[in-house]
This record gives sequence, C-alpha cells and structure tokens, in this order.
Amino acid sequence: MKQIEAFVDSVYQGVGGNEKEIQELKEEMNGHLLEAVHDLKSEGKTEQEAIELAIERFGGEQEMRSIVSQLFKAQKVFAKWVLYLAIAFLVISSTVFGVMWVAGEQNSHENSIVATKIFNLLHNKDNVSEDMKKEIETLVKGTDQISKVQINNVQDVKLEAKSYNSIFEYVENAKPNYQFERKIWAPDWAFDLYPYGNGDSEWYVNMEVRYIDTIMTLVLFVGVAVYAALFTIWATINAYHQRRLNVGWVLVFAFLNVIGYLVYIVIGKRVQSKTIL
Repeated sequence: MKQIEAFVDSVYQGVGGNEKEIQELKEEMNGHLLEAVHDLKSEGKTEQEAIELAIERFGGEQEMRSIVSQLFKAQKVFAKWVLYLAIAFLVISSTVFGVMWVAGEQNSHENSIVATKIFNLLHNKDNVSEDMKKEIETLVKGTDQISKVQINNVQDVKLEAKSYNSIFEYVENAKPNYQFERKIWAPDWAFDLYPYGNGDSEWYVNMEVRYIDTIMTLVLFVGVAVYAALFTIWATINAYHQRRLNVGWVLVFAFLNVIGYLVYIVIGKRVQSKTIL
C-alpha cells in the first residue's frame, strides 16, 4: 500500500544512522501497519479508513518522527560518551603515570643528594657528633620519601674480615653507629620501602626509601584496562548497529583494540565494494 509506504518513509526521513538498520526498521514498521490495516478491514472498515486509523493508532507522523529521531540520537550519544570516557581514562592514567614517574626520578635524585651531603659531613670524622646528627635529621626531614638512615663506621671492618664475606654482610649484622627513623605515609598496597645504600673506606650509609613503582604500575594498569573495556563496548555497539556483530569481532576488539577496529573498517569497506560491483 503506497500510502503506508509513504508514511513510513516520512517517519524516517532525515534520520541519520546506518542505512541497513534504518531499512530493516522501516520494513518492520511497514509490516506492523499492514497487519493493523488487515485487522481493521476484517472488522468492516474500508481500506482507506483502515489505513488512516492504523496510522492514527500508531501515533501519527509527527509523533513517530520525533520518537525515531530521539531513539537514534540517544544511541549515538551513548556510544559517543562511551568512547569519550574510554579516551579520558587512557589520557588521565597515562598523565598520572607520567607525573609519578617524573616524581620518582626527582626522588631518586634527591636521595643521591642527601646521601652525598651525609658523606660530606662524615668525611674524615671518627664518630657522629650531636651537631652532625641534627644536620642529618634535618636533611632526612626535608624529604618526603626517606624513612630511615643507618650509619656504620667501616674503618675497622678489616678486623672483622674473617667473620664476614663482604662489607654489606658486615653492615647488615653490625649495630649502626647512628640511626634515625621516622614514620612516613607508605601503605603496603601502594608503596614499597627499599634500601638505598652507599659507602666508602670510612663510612657506610644505608637509607630506607619509599618507592612509588607499585602505585605507578597500578594506576597505569587500571587506566588501560578500563579504557580497553570501554573501547570494546563502543566498538561492539557500532558493529551491532551496522548488523555485523558476532563473537569473532568482539574478541578482535577486545584483544587488538584500535588495530582490531581498523581491520573491522577495512573489511567492511571491501565487502561493501564487492556488493556494489
């Protein structure tokens, strides 16, 4: 019936979206209207009356156009925001990772400076004086990442050579000549405390330092994982709207990400070209 076909065409006129999906929806609406017309005619209505009543019950042209337009717009907006959110997670996690990496490098440089200053204080000294202790404490408190400092006099380590295989073993077992310790914020799930040691022929200085490698890795892993999941959802939605969705494509999107979606586009264009030919 041309009047019903004209009505369906007018409802979907100007609607943006996948042509194949729109055509299928038009055919579905056309089928429902024809069925309604058939039922009304069986009730004694004329064909024209049945057509007009079926269209009226369906909502009318303006109302249906509004509903269809909003439906396609909502689908596009949802898919778009999924993609935006995926990119945001990737950018934010990468940025935070980069900032933390720079902070970690600065901390390492600061550790080296503190160790050097402590060695300068200890140079040519036989013991750690009270003034030196105060200066060392000030140096440590001037950082955020050093939790402990142990200082060992190793000038007489040769006397203990028979008992230890190396100076590191000696320092590990010997009582430090001086030790300063403080609490710093370093929860186990986010940070690691590692030794940072150095020495010369007179003194061995060992510091316990907070490293941010664990939380750096966690931030990047979570960010990339969320991005990958959201990107897969976005790509899957697009494949669904284009009526090309299957388990294979979902796996391709999940494991190959952007590369997988590019493959999907290329194959889609090739199939479309062959269809046209």
